[in-house]
Amino acid sequence: MLLAALILLLAPAQAEPSGPAAVEEQRIGAPEANQGVVADARYLYAIDNARIAKIDRRTGKVAARWQGDPRRYKHMNSCTLHARRLVCAASNYPDVPMASSVETFDADTLRPVSSRSLGPGRGSLTWLTWHDGSWWACFANYEGKGGEPGRDNRWTTLVRYSADFAEQGAWIFPPEVLARMAPKSASGGDWNRDGYLYVTGHDRPEMYVLKLPQAGPVLELVTTIAVPVEGQAIAWDPVDPRLLWGISRGKAEMVAARVPVVTAR
Repeated sequence: MLLAALILLLAPAQAEPSGPAAVEEQRIGAPEANQGVVADARYLYAIDNARIAKIDRRTGKVAARWQGDPRRYKHMNSCTLHARRLVCAASNYPDVPMASSVETFDADTLRPVSSRSLGPGRGSLTWLTWHDGSWWACFANYEGKGGEPGRDNRWTTLVRYSADFAEQGAWIFPPEVLARMAPKSASGGDWNRDGYLYVTGHDRPEMYVLKLPQAGPVLELVTTIAVPVEGQAIAWDPVDPRLLWGISRGKAEMVAARVPVVTAR
């Protein structure tokens, strides 16, 4: 904890929200809204460790539910929609060594389709998204619970994979962003059509807008936006490009917020 506090003290001030805030537009309750949410044109999918609920976004009624064995689905962190599949990031948190897997479900029935083990290595897989012909995966690292000795959240890594999960590149996060997340890590992330990567931490009501660097291994911070959710997994609406879905874990609600356009810098 001392190291996390020192990083926060030394971090540049620009990591704090400084521009227009996202504006809340809608809330829908769901007991499963404990880890994240993802949306398609008609439904919302609330994600918990070993549960998924498919909910009509207009009426709030549950269309389907899935309950997995908690021994097999120990900590499902988030999901993304790809080709009518829910592709979900999962891990063995808080067990160590940290190990991860990609769990895939049919979006229509919520039935499990496949499981790909990524094993131990970079950290704990918290989110996965498809962008620019590749999978982008975030492996979180923590100080304290769920972390491995000698590694704090500075080891958090974004990895780019091919469609069949061959590694294509990897980046670490800016120190000013890691300081805001400490002692936890990047719990949510999704690319927007504007070409920026939007990332949330574990508990702060803010979102970090990042871009790939022209050179080097460190992602670049563009700006930080205040959002009406307390971290956790996020997903962009597939119909409205500036509408972001997140969760309020304490209230078990899925939250939609309109995000201001980010000016290039």
